[in-house]
Amino acid sequence: MSTRLPAEQRRRQLLDIARDIFADRGFHATAMDDIAAIAGVTKPVLYQHFDNKRALFLELLDDVGEQLLLALSSAISGDLTGRARVEEGFAAYFRFVTANPAAFRLLFGAAVRNDPDFAQHAEAALDNAALEISKMIELPVDDEHRLLLAHAIVGMAEATSRRSIASEDAEDHPNAESLASRLAELAWFGLRGVRG
Repeated sequence: MSTRLPAEQRRRQLLDIARDIFADRGFHATAMDDIAAIAGVTKPVLYQHFDNKRALFLELLDDVGEQLLLALSSAISGDLTGRARVEEGFAAYFRFVTANPAAFRLLFGAAVRNDPDFAQHAEAALDNAALEISKMIELPVDDEHRLLLAHAIVGMAEATSRRSIASEDAEDHPNAESLASRLAELAWFGLRGVRG
């Protein structure tokens, strides 16, 4: 049995453990018993923090989305040129994925897309990321056009992560900064060609 932690620390520990288990096994193959056992707590302790497995999974999706948004907004704040902002945004995204592969698999996994509630929470996370990115796109276009471009950038980052970072054989993949530089070049010159 693990030591007694303050409620917020225990909740954070349970979220981190559950994230890894769900990412590895999937939602349906994971039981609350598994999470409690690996966390070294009893099931009643787990249920003090989360009403049920579904509520825990939904909170995890929101939590991962908030962490991604924080990584992006921290990276692209400050006094950066437009090109540097694009590259820093991609680098923050790829660093997040590299450091948190379970979070990436959880947010973008097939199981999430097959459940309407899960999909809604995952889409909200992506919408929030795109909204944050859209604020940094300095083009003479309306807000809807800017948001569409931001979603395209998020899609590029997701697809590249699937291919270059999130697979089993990560040793051969470029690092986050290298990926960011390559995609930033594509995105930057693509954005420069956009007309209002």
